[in-house]
Amino acid sequence: MVSLTKFGVLAIVGCLLFPASSVYGHGLGIDTISLVDVQGKDISISVEMPMYFENDHEQITITATEDETNEAAKNVTFLIGLFHENEMIFRNYFFAEDGVLSLKVIPTQESNDITIHGEQDSLLGAWHGTELNPIEITGPVFDSGGLFTFEIEVRTIDEPTNIVENSGVYTADLSVIETTSYVQEDAENNDVEFRVKSYFEKISNFEYDPETKQVKFEMPFDWREQQMSHVPVIHEEVHFPKDFAEFFSPSYSGYANGIELFKASVTIDDYTEEDERIVHFVLLQDHLRFLKNEMKKSEEPLPDNIIFTLSTNEKVEFPLVAYTASEDFLVNLSWDPLLIEPEVNTNFIFTIRDGATGEPLRNSDYTFVIIQNGKEIHRVSGVAQVGGEFEKFTFNEEQSGPTIIKFENIGNTGQETEFGIVVAPEFGTVTFLILIISVVGVIFVTRNHLKLAV
Repeated sequence: MVSLTKFGVLAIVGCLLFPASSVYGHGLGIDTISLVDVQGKDISISVEMPMYFENDHEQITITATEDETNEAAKNVTFLIGLFHENEMIFRNYFFAEDGVLSLKVIPTQESNDITIHGEQDSLLGAWHGTELNPIEITGPVFDSGGLFTFEIEVRTIDEPTNIVENSGVYTADLSVIETTSYVQEDAENNDVEFRVKSYFEKISNFEYDPETKQVKFEMPFDWREQQMSHVPVIHEEVHFPKDFAEFFSPSYSGYANGIELFKASVTIDDYTEEDERIVHFVLLQDHLRFLKNEMKKSEEPLPDNIIFTLSTNEKVEFPLVAYTASEDFLVNLSWDPLLIEPEVNTNFIFTIRDGATGEPLRNSDYTFVIIQNGKEIHRVSGVAQVGGEFEKFTFNEEQSGPTIIKFENIGNTGQETEFGIVVAPEFGTVTFLILIISVVGVIFVTRNHLKLAV
């Protein structure tokens, strides 16, 4: 049995320009088009939207900036067409006296029509707004996820009557983030709910195979270079319950169109959601070009999609790494023996480090806590004199199943972080991280965001 539901909260992100300090995937709600030649003058056009489109109204801001002076262009008339899934939503003239166009968007489902409210000039019929009477666009504007394309032409600049001919059509691609839910059957024919959060395009054909322990889904993608150059990163999230032991794994292997991805492209996050594990697919532009070159070796026509595959991988790679929420501290954790079993003494070996430099922190206070079923089964405090330390614990026969290894009051600051394991005598230990550090740049998942350090 497979069912699909669409979640109501949509978020909008851009795809061309993003700050390295905070990456959500397909941009951060801003797409900048550079080197737009208008009558011999170079300008840049940016399209900016809020990250989450969840209020009764939001604002889209389109700004034209003169590259030479870095100041807003004057008396700009834009011809803007908005397209989604190859269908035009609207195409109209808009005037910005100071080069900044603000559009108040009010999503409604009351009508299938898109309505623009504001004032129009007599030259081109361009819409323009005032502080008291802003331009408003109402209707089912962003009622589904996926890519939205803004086609923009500049029709006047400098003076309201200075009409520009053949300035060219420029595109800004933005995505509406959409979360979808899929109910799949496990090996025992029980229903398990998966969710996929896409920061790029709509997801389709989701399936979970209990025999191979694989998740597979696909999304449209244009492999042409002129389109790929607009995509700094593709970010997809697979969510599933933490107590779904069948698919729990120390790590996962990811594939795109059958090609194995780099380790840095697949990361585990058990920190953001209390009851869910999230596995992130993160494909940078260089990764996309690598995939394209690999596909071209087959001499088959390039596909018009990306098929993602996520497979369990039982290999544990030490140390596991977790940050505190503030990122002031990170903790490395490993254990011996590798297989954690009841009635066998286990050494949990850890190092407390500076979150910024990675250097061990001497004389670090900590409290080491083990939690099962929401209850503490062990607690001990200590000081890691050289930054590294170990704690011993032996699980009894009743202490199997999902287990949290928690570090509290790190450095006597009240900060904490945690790791999770599943102690299961019948099949050993399945391990998962609250946070994984992956290298190529340095990509790591925090409580609130995916961060790319370069």
